Amino acid sequence: MVTVGRSRLVIRETHLKLIANAYARLARTLALAGAAALLAACAGTTARHPPAPATANTQDYSYIIGPGDNINIIVWRNPELSLSVPVRPDGKISTPLVDELVAQGKNSTQVAREIEKELAKYVRDPVVTVIVTGFVGPYSEQIRVVGEAARPQFLAYRQKMTLLDVMIAVGGLTDFAAGNEAIILRTSEGDKKYSVRLKDLIKRGDVSANAEVKPGDILIIPQSWF
Repeated sequence: MVTVGRSRLVIRETHLKLIANAYARLARTLALAGAAALLAACAGTTARHPPAPATANTQDYSYIIGPGDNINIIVWRNPELSLSVPVRPDGKISTPLVDELVAQGKNSTQVAREIEKELAKYVRDPVVTVIVTGFVGPYSEQIRVVGEAARPQFLAYRQKMTLLDVMIAVGGLTDFAAGNEAIILRTSEGDKKYSVRLKDLIKRGDVSANAEVKPGDILIIPQSWF
């Protein structure tokens, strides 16, 4: 009886080991399959979108005033009407003899002509010059950097601004960034997506990965899984 009992115990232990080994093999198979799928997804990220064009057509770009900008208003021969004012969060400014004027969404020349029109009610033939001294720009024109940048933020667009300029301003990539999987969301082209190789540009100095940005671009830098 003792021998039979021990035999049954040995059979049961062997059976349990076989089940455990089967589950272990299944777990390894699923893990490998998941890793393979993840690698395939990562490898195909940049392939889903065309590379960003090296140049952007912004030759006729004119800076647009936005909330937070500072502007100098100079009224010729009327120093008492000349001053520096900030653009309020609502996009308006206030000056002597002009209670409120919308500055947001206009360039400096347009604002100057509108101030002249308002001052003409009180001053003979006013000549106004507007100079922007602090640059923030309207939200629609800002370059936004989100994700695995050292300092994610928004930047005022500047003529001929490139990815390298943007990355210098935000302090480069974090240690967890998948730089070569980053994309540009180009709002000026109906939210079209372009792939960019930030790791090659920043870490390897590959200038062929540099590209000009356009007003309103959103640079999205994902996190690496490995």
